[in-house]
Amino acid sequence: MTNRAGDDEPREDGAAAPERNGDELTIQQASELLQVPAPTLRSWERRYGVPLADRSTGGHRRYAPIQLDQLRRMRDLIAAGRRAVEAAALVKAGHATTPGPLVQAFLEAARELAPGSIARTLDAAREPLGLDRTVDEVLLPSMREIGEWWHAGQIDVSHEHLATNATQAWLAALQPTGPLRTQSPIVLSCGPLDNHTLGLEAIAALLRERRWDCRMLGARTPAESLARAVVETDAVAVVLVSHLAAGRLAATEALRAPELRSRHLFYAGGAFASPRIRRSVPGQYLGTNIAAAADLITDTLSSVPHRGEDG
Repeated sequence: MTNRAGDDEPREDGAAAPERNGDELTIQQASELLQVPAPTLRSWERRYGVPLADRSTGGHRRYAPIQLDQLRRMRDLIAAGRRAVEAAALVKAGHATTPGPLVQAFLEAARELAPGSIARTLDAAREPLGLDRTVDEVLLPSMREIGEWWHAGQIDVSHEHLATNATQAWLAALQPTGPLRTQSPIVLSCGPLDNHTLGLEAIAALLRERRWDCRMLGARTPAESLARAVVETDAVAVVLVSHLAAGRLAATEALRAPELRSRHLFYAGGAFASPRIRRSVPGQYLGTNIAAAADLITDTLSSVPHRGEDG
């Protein structure tokens, strides 16, 4: 007998509707396999987009293996205590092949003031994309979007602060993947007038993954403090970031300190966006891509003897 009861409803004899092919299941078959009620499966798709099921020619839901896997993970995350909205964001992030769903999962977590969800989204992004792409294509674009939301009055400063703190904690927890290349560290600092450290922390995280010893000085570091840290650690290199045009002169003067002359110098940030301005700045400009910056630093430092070694 043909099913006339409505989308995905069981036939009158209680049997599940037939499969369209051997690789896809009806909603009743998926429900029985996963032990999740069919109305719940419909709700997950309608409210959270997990999964976006295929449809038969008659408009009935059909679940391919990858969609069943998404449902299985959604079920297991909820059973482990996750809220459905958080579980859905993690499922979509874990099955993403492009950064878009990962960014959306990050933004949703920020809107909900959920730092754990931000960290788990970044973890989920790192598995398919790697750390470099996670930073450049998920983390930083998400934070820029949050900053724009805040300036436009779409979110409160609490959302921006929480997202920043959660992101900084996630970056700080990343550890080198092997023994350090050298005992001479890289010192990382903001300019003397700069408060924003997230880009600097992202560079440090990617350098740590490349097995460099990084010493973070952070925001508003005076020139004399930077020079002292370089001498006391016998640093092989300095990375300085300045975003404020008003702080460019102070940042440039910090790079000109006599104590830094024998070190490799790198700089980045909006204060140095103009090629004309960069002509007077000592060191190498790192650009705006964090992974490319980490590669440039690594390539430069790997091509010369480490401090203390014979040349």
